[in-house]
This record gives sequence, structure tokens and C-alpha cells, in this order.
Amino acid sequence: MSVLLSILAVGIALYLILYYNVIRGSRCTSSVTLKGKTAIVTGSNTGIGKATALDLAKRGARVILACRCKQKAEAAVYDIRRESGSNEVVFMHLDLGSLKSVRSFAETFLKTERRLDLLINNAGMLGPGYTEDGFGMVFGVNHLGHFLLTCLLLDRLKECGPSRVVNVSALLHRLGSVDFALLGTHKDLVSGQSTWHNFRAYCHSKLCNVLFTRELANRLEGTSVTTYSLHPGVIHTEFGRNLKLWQRLFLEPISKLFFMDAERGAQTTLHCALQEGIEPLSGRYFSSCALQEVGAKGRDDALARKLWEPHSLHPHSLLAGVVLTEDPT
Repeated sequence: MSVLLSILAVGIALYLILYYNVIRGSRCTSSVTLKGKTAIVTGSNTGIGKATALDLAKRGARVILACRCKQKAEAAVYDIRRESGSNEVVFMHLDLGSLKSVRSFAETFLKTERRLDLLINNAGMLGPGYTEDGFGMVFGVNHLGHFLLTCLLLDRLKECGPSRVVNVSALLHRLGSVDFALLGTHKDLVSGQSTWHNFRAYCHSKLCNVLFTRELANRLEGTSVTTYSLHPGVIHTEFGRNLKLWQRLFLEPISKLFFMDAERGAQTTLHCALQEGIEPLSGRYFSSCALQEVGAKGRDDALARKLWEPHSLHPHSLLAGVVLTEDPT
């Protein structure tokens, strides 16, 4: 019995060390207020997106919850208004799996809102399926939808500068790659819909987030808009809601024990959105509220530029008159 108690005590001690030094993560220390500023947060009806929106609302920002599910988003609006004491929190419909919806959102926003100071591309998913436009769902939602949304809103961001674009990526970008030949034949970065393919698609999409941020920073050089990508940490949220039941049941107890909660997971997003003095680091990648080096493929400028090249499967061919920032080269 004493041996078992000793093992249990050691296990608890190790968990506490792990929790306070790794799992709990760092905190955004910025005290900046956002009165008179407007922020868009995609995927903000739950998880770290909702926690991010709540923090911005508490700082006085007008916050647009850009979400697909009206019922969940309206519930989140109610919660955030109640907790923040601010009525400047509104829902606007956005389905990142539909380029038509992305266009409609941007058109409505530009007609009804005068400012845009923060665009936080937070939404992400892991699971099977295809978008309305025939792209792989993970690739379409995690990269293509945000790409088009950002391009459509760039002029307003420039008008309201200094402003920022924050792209939520993941540490798993290090396992990603971009196969343009496969993209051309399958409208996706993977060739199947199995659990393994879905995981690979997620890694590839997160690499696209990093590369998109890197090239966007180059194209915005000399403007008052800066951009950052980040790894939020490993978070216990509804992110895996598209997984199979047995996968969710397996992951649930592990995530509750070892993953950060949403409020902790939002801290690096908030750091990138709010921290003063990081403007010279535009295009870089952050984790635990600090600058981090990306994987080798995430530093490939040629690959980053290629993601912006017009071709039939990329949003460039679907922008219909939107003028992109010129390539500095």
C-alpha cells in the first residue's frame, strides 16, 4: 500500500509540475484598451474564439462574431454581452466552407461597419467532407476561406491602420506540406477522406496559415497593417466535434486532464492582436506569447509566394475584381 501511495504521490507531483510549467501556458500582459476599435473574430461562438471575443469586448472593442451557426453564435453574443457589460457585440453569418458566403459577409460588413482594426482568423476544423465549392473541407475552411476573407477586407484594414491580421495556426504545421499537383487534381492537399487523411489535411492547412501570413507581411510592407501567425497551445474545446464518436470519447478525458482551457488558449492570440512593439515582427510566428521559429517549410518564401499565384483552384481566380497588394518582387 505504501508503494502505491508513493507512486500516486509522484504521479500527482509530476502532473502539477507539467500543469504549472507547460499546460497552463503564458498570459497576454497587454493593458491596451480598444474603445472605438472594431474586431472580427471568426469561429467565435465557442472555444478560444469566444474567449478572444470576450477579452476584446471587455477592453471596449466592437466585436463581430463571424460564425456559421446562428443559434450558437446568438447564444455566444448573449454570454459575451453579459460577462463584458458591453452591447457592442454582434453576430454576422459567415460560412468559411462557402466562398459565396465569404463574399456576402465581406460585402455586408463593408456596407454596415465603418472600421476594421483587428481581423482574427481563428476558425478551424478537423474532419471529413468537402466545401460548397468542391474543395477538401479542412483545406477550404482553414485556409481558403480565410485567404479570401482577408483579401476582401484589406482595404478597410489599411484605411483604419494601424491594424492587424492574426492567423491561428498550430504547432502541427511542422508536419505539413503543400502538394500543388494534388491540389490541381483533387482540389485538396490529401487524396482521401480517412482519419489519417483528415489529420494530414489539418497539418497541411496549418502550414498554409503560416505561409499565407509570411507572404501577406511581405505584400503589406510599407503599410500600417501587420500580420502574425501563432500556435495557441493544445486546447480542450469543441474543436474535434467533427470526429467520430469513438475518437471523441477517447480524447475527452485526455484533453480535460492535459489540455489548456479556452481562456488560457486565447492568450497568444490576444498577444499578437494587442501587444505593443511587435510591429517589426510582422509575418512571424508566436507561441506561449513569445516569438518562435517555424518549421523549415514555414520559412520557404518561394512556397509562400506560390500560394498567392493565380490558378484555377485558388481564390485569386474567384476574387472578381478585388485588387490584391502587389508582390514586392
